[in-house]
Amino acid sequence: MDRLAKLRAKMIDEGVDLVALGPGAHLEWLTGMHPHADERPLIFCITADHAGLLMPALETESARRQTDLPFFEWLDADGPTGALEQMLDTFGASAARSIVLDETMRADHAALIQDRLMNAKRQFCETTVSALRARKGPEEYAALKANALIADKAMQAAWAAMRPGMTETQVAEVVREAFVGLGAKPIFTIIGAGENGALPHHQTGETVLEKGQAVVMDIGAGRDGFSSDITRMAVMGEAPEGYAEVHAIVEAAVQAAIAVARPGVKAHVLDDAARKVITDAGYGEYFVHRLGHGMGIEVHEPPYISASSQSVLDEGMVFSIEPGIYLPGRFGLRLEDIVIMRADGPEVLSGLSRDMQMIS
Repeated sequence: MDRLAKLRAKMIDEGVDLVALGPGAHLEWLTGMHPHADERPLIFCITADHAGLLMPALETESARRQTDLPFFEWLDADGPTGALEQMLDTFGASAARSIVLDETMRADHAALIQDRLMNAKRQFCETTVSALRARKGPEEYAALKANALIADKAMQAAWAAMRPGMTETQVAEVVREAFVGLGAKPIFTIIGAGENGALPHHQTGETVLEKGQAVVMDIGAGRDGFSSDITRMAVMGEAPEGYAEVHAIVEAAVQAAIAVARPGVKAHVLDDAARKVITDAGYGEYFVHRLGHGMGIEVHEPPYISASSQSVLDEGMVFSIEPGIYLPGRFGLRLEDIVIMRADGPEVLSGLSRDMQMIS
């Protein structure tokens, strides 16, 4: 069953009459299209029997190279209203009672749909497109696995090059060069030395690596439409006071989350398990973020693994497990792996140990 057919089956299950998507990850996953996104409304509409795009005439020629779906074109001189009404009438959706709107769509574009379907119940994509995207097939798994192994090699390249006296930026450049050499496009490189590591999303800068520092290394790059995301720890010469204890606690939190992760379990159960380990060790206030996030064609996508998440985990879901402890003025420590849920539990995609890497 192709993705559009799967979506239509979901729409029947959820009682949805119309799905409207803007340019972005949902549209890319469903159609393979990468249309230009700007202030001109471009909206993909799907009903039980029809699918087509409200298409700015300016984009028609380039978009036609990506799809043979019907277009309802509009000119700048006319505006999109007439073409949108024509599409809704043609699709029999002018009286839709339940609609799904792309949560990433521009608000003014979403309003075009809502203004014409004012009596329709509105929801976002969580139970339709997002639910389908969350369950990865064999080809998606293969691409994510390949990206994870590339990230392993980029991390190892950084470890081989790191020396006291280098800056965070210089280490990041080693990572980026390694990614490029392996055919991947760098997306992010967080290198947090010493007390900078206590900032979970530290902006890599000119801080010099010194002996006795712990270094947070959170890196990711993309190839073949998917990406990687991994965090490991390096220690310069010797570990800071108390580091070994904290590292062991964070590793235990990773293992606790993996131990409870099974199909049918709610996402918050994993966060609860990891957070309990850290809290029981006396560091609860220093674990300041959710446990993880989904991974796919976006680095962050559902399911989100947080203390409040009621999402039910299922086979094929891919997500991060990344507990951390951040001690202001001292160091931070995060260990992150991407896993795919199997029938008997999670499979870690990386082949790289989570042990601290000693840099001489």
